[in-house]
Amino acid sequence: MNQYFATVARGLETLAAQELEQLGAHSVEPGFCGVAFEGDRTLLYRVNLWARLPFRILVNIHEFPCLDAKDLYRGIQSIDWQNYLTPDMTLAVNTTGKNNNLNHTHFTSLQIKNAIVDQQKENLGERSNVELHEPDVRVNVHIERDSCTVKLDSSGNSLHRRGYRPAVGAAPLKESLAAALIQLSGWQPQQMFYDPLCGSGTLPLEASLKALNIAPGLFRESFGFENWLDFDLALLEKLLQEAKDSQLDTLPAPIWGSDRDENIIEQAINNAQNCGVDNHVWFSQMELADVVAPADSGVLFCNPPYGERLGRDSDLGAFYKLLGDVLKQRFKGWTAFVLSGNKELSQSIGLKSSQRIAVYNGTLPCQLMKYELY
Repeated sequence: MNQYFATVARGLETLAAQELEQLGAHSVEPGFCGVAFEGDRTLLYRVNLWARLPFRILVNIHEFPCLDAKDLYRGIQSIDWQNYLTPDMTLAVNTTGKNNNLNHTHFTSLQIKNAIVDQQKENLGERSNVELHEPDVRVNVHIERDSCTVKLDSSGNSLHRRGYRPAVGAAPLKESLAAALIQLSGWQPQQMFYDPLCGSGTLPLEASLKALNIAPGLFRESFGFENWLDFDLALLEKLLQEAKDSQLDTLPAPIWGSDRDENIIEQAINNAQNCGVDNHVWFSQMELADVVAPADSGVLFCNPPYGERLGRDSDLGAFYKLLGDVLKQRFKGWTAFVLSGNKELSQSIGLKSSQRIAVYNGTLPCQLMKYELY
């Protein structure tokens, strides 16, 4: 069994732990901004392919006592880097955490890089180059009090970048956060899903990937572990094939999105094409004032602008009041979820929420508010 760590957005640790357990992870332990778990190589590949909430899946390779730069250099050199890296492979080091003597992450990263390449030069006469953007191997090091943990990043680019969304509107919601909100809401694919402020389509698209059982990792160009010396191509191909075979052909219920901006709806349609769901999800250009319920019941989801992201706007209060009116008057029998990062604005909706769930959108504390519209 290998020791793994999934990094996730703050506040989503418990939810991510549930997802990892469903994917077959063992000894699952939620922590701060991440979840520790255990498993084999198959699980590592499967989690990268299927998990909707984490950013990165890290593999623990060593842990040692570390008080200062000397301890750090020695500890890094005690790892046999030939198991992970050849001189023709590029390298990047990312450091988090600190202690009294190692309190500058840039300096710490430099020490780690030196320890690795010095070992290479001594044993092999040549060394890896540093490549910050697309390295072959990403080394993640975490310093906490008198301990240092060394991990390799198996994901490469962050998993929230699914790869279906080159087209992003002015204020995008991360795909992983959209998936988490859908998970938190308890929406089931048998219920109609509608986002009347859909922007470039992230919420409806994440809902459709879930409803059609499409693995979010299928749209990525590659994973970090594909560069590793122990990469098992046959295993990855088998898991990719299984993922493709398990997709559903039709949505159990309609998924719709609309937005006032025609150009942004074009982007949403492009994004839907990129993940192969353009025949399933329906997008249209529509003003909020013209929105009516497309069915007797369902789940409405939206992430309205909250000043933080689209400049301060005196009309936002009126916009939220309009949103409240549309919900009250036209969506009887529905359940609505509104993500808001602005308390005053959310009061302008004029409805009493039956539940509020605290979440972070990046660093911004937000609330996902649930409204039962009788």
